[in-house]
Amino acid sequence: MRLITILAGLVGFSLALKDALDTRAPWPNGPLVTSGRWIRDASGTNLTYAGVNWPGAADVMIPEGLQYQSIATIVSKIKSLGMNAIRLTFAIQMVDEIYSNGGKDITLQKAFTQALGSTNGPKVLNQFLAKNPQFTASTTRLQVFDAVAAECAKQHIFVHLDNHISKGTWCCSTGDGNSWWGDTYFSAANWTRGLAYMANHGKQWTSLMSIGLRNEPREPTSGAAKSTYNWQTWYTYMKQGAEAVHSSNQDLLIFLSGLSFDTFLTPVVRGTALTPGTGKFSFGDFPGYANKLVLELHNYENSANNCNNLQNNLYNNGFQALTSSAVNQFPVMLTEFGFQMDASTWKGTYASCLASYLPAQKAGWFIWVLAGSYYIRSGTQDYDEGWGLLTRDWSAWRSPSYVNGALIPMVKNTLS
Repeated sequence: MRLITILAGLVGFSLALKDALDTRAPWPNGPLVTSGRWIRDASGTNLTYAGVNWPGAADVMIPEGLQYQSIATIVSKIKSLGMNAIRLTFAIQMVDEIYSNGGKDITLQKAFTQALGSTNGPKVLNQFLAKNPQFTASTTRLQVFDAVAAECAKQHIFVHLDNHISKGTWCCSTGDGNSWWGDTYFSAANWTRGLAYMANHGKQWTSLMSIGLRNEPREPTSGAAKSTYNWQTWYTYMKQGAEAVHSSNQDLLIFLSGLSFDTFLTPVVRGTALTPGTGKFSFGDFPGYANKLVLELHNYENSANNCNNLQNNLYNNGFQALTSSAVNQFPVMLTEFGFQMDASTWKGTYASCLASYLPAQKAGWFIWVLAGSYYIRSGTQDYDEGWGLLTRDWSAWRSPSYVNGALIPMVKNTLS
């Protein structure tokens, strides 16, 4: 009798567990919101990102690597690491060209030819189509982004869009004309228009959860924009960009990036003056969507030789926002860090320190970079990316020892 009672209890527990799982909200369980230092899904469960940068903002202005592998193959490789997100970059120029083309995006045939030339453009396009036969030469760039987002949804990978640059090219330097609002190619009006367009277009992407307003704001080498490089100007435009996104898509989290190549956000976190003015950051300046704001930072202190010093730098530059000592608490993510993919670099202070620090903080991150190569980078076609997780042909891990010895555990420890 006792055995029967125990078995009945186990059956009852199993059924209750099954019911609980069956009623769990389906992925992606958005929209996401923030609460203090946390990001939460629609059920109120804390979550963060552990993912990789997939560039799509350079000269061709489509996601990289598709002349070597299919979208499904690449997303499957990301999924095999246990990652749950990608940072997918785009250029404002893509949207500008849609507007100048009567609302129609340009074709892949034109995109490849104008980026790689009349000889190599068609050649690489044919390679692209052979690996991704669902497309044709008349497919548009944005339709490729759509397909990446759809495959990510199929494999339960969140998409974080990132406005990486205005003019589609390799980023970033202080003299590239994309540094700061008002720089050669950086029209503030086109920027807000582009953000609004992509936020609205992204409504059809089940996987899209968030968007970064601008990658690595930095001081221009010269020109009129150089004189406006300060926190006060930054705040003016961040408010404009955030409003452009939220008015177009109220579901998205909005990532704010800092000065000096997005390496610090200290005045925002500590509530000090946004100089040269006396105004301060206020959540009240984002009415109705203060719970949509996330801070993002980049760090490339690759020569670090002391983990405590590196951690202190991260704290002082913005990760303090994760703690109760911050005047303004936010979720914070390290949306770029990276290093040479070889047999030993990952064992150094910089890489190993981040591999322990970020999971310990339950802070989200995107490593730079997935790309084993680029269609073109700084004039060199089929550029081999030594920092890429993947090999030149995107077929295998460039540093299997890093992937297995540190990256997969870092993902697991961040998301556990």
